[in-house]
Amino acid sequence: MGLDLRFAILSDLHIGLPHTLHDHPTRFHLVEWSIPALETVLDRLAGCPLDFLLLPGDLTQHGELENHQWLAHRLGQLPYPVFVIPGNHDIPVPEADGTAIAPATFAQIYRDFGYHHASEQPNSPALYYSQSPVPGLRLIGLNSNQFNRAGRQVGALDLQQLRWLEALLPSCRDEFVLVMVHHNVLEHFPAQRVHPIGRRYMLKNSDPLLRLLRRHGVQVVLTGHLHVQDITSQNGIFDITTGSLVSFPHPYRLAHFYHNHRGDMIGNIESFRVESLAECPDLQTYSRQWMGDRSEYFMMRMLTESPLNFSEQEAKRYAPQLRDFWATIADGDPTFDTPEFPPVLQRYLQTYEAHQRQPGEPLTQDNDTVLQLQG
Repeated sequence: MGLDLRFAILSDLHIGLPHTLHDHPTRFHLVEWSIPALETVLDRLAGCPLDFLLLPGDLTQHGELENHQWLAHRLGQLPYPVFVIPGNHDIPVPEADGTAIAPATFAQIYRDFGYHHASEQPNSPALYYSQSPVPGLRLIGLNSNQFNRAGRQVGALDLQQLRWLEALLPSCRDEFVLVMVHHNVLEHFPAQRVHPIGRRYMLKNSDPLLRLLRRHGVQVVLTGHLHVQDITSQNGIFDITTGSLVSFPHPYRLAHFYHNHRGDMIGNIESFRVESLAECPDLQTYSRQWMGDRSEYFMMRMLTESPLNFSEQEAKRYAPQLRDFWATIADGDPTFDTPEFPPVLQRYLQTYEAHQRQPGEPLTQDNDTVLQLQG
């Protein structure tokens, strides 16, 4: 029989117990409602026939031990398996600093959620794993959080991890493989690799990873970090990134992968949103306004830097009219109708629209789509 797989994806939860949170006037995330938002989604998922739940990173606000422990305890109460990976917020420092945990502690806390090896190797620094939660499926969790010599965090895979993956993949040729990694491996908006705002969300050494995945027929990668609903593809690989549960539009995904009668793999992706909370009955309107109120700095950067290179005076003219730009992108499937803007800016905004980004690649929608994969 072919594979028939159902799972949910929640990304960038940024869990924060109230006493661990610090207010900041320009923060984009509604982290004070991280726990109510999570509980709302978990209540909804209680009625879904899930094989497992995936959390592709940024589980906590700033890697606080209490927040990690709270989340691990809550996940342990769920009736289905859960698999997690670390995001840049989960292990922001190479060594514990009194606020954030050390990387090795992450595997210990989440040993029941992918890091089973942590029980046998308590001092192992490896934050990547391979699991088979259902027959015919191989789930690979990668760690894209590395540190340079200065102790600064870098979004990349270390050489040891790439070698481990290269040795593993030949044994997965008869399985459907899902790869989960926090940083994006494909560009989700134009020139993201070099964009002054977007490049830090990209995996710096995605090229060797992509070559390795293509060589072994891996077609689906699940990412987070960008806080945007977007699905993109390149040369047979799909990067499905899921927006943040604490940021507009507060989304989560349900996925159904199955073999059709011809033996082809079909992936049906559906997206949902948290529309309201007891703390905020109209969360969608409030959150979109919240994001727009904090957008001017980012819009000024986008307008004054390459490729637009507007003068500061020009940028100040158009930035207020773009207050909802990032919310529109984050919502997925964006369109822009801006005849009041100069042609160069109109054309630039249109490059962000939900259309076929790469010639010859399949047209996909960012929220609800059907993927047709090779068997």
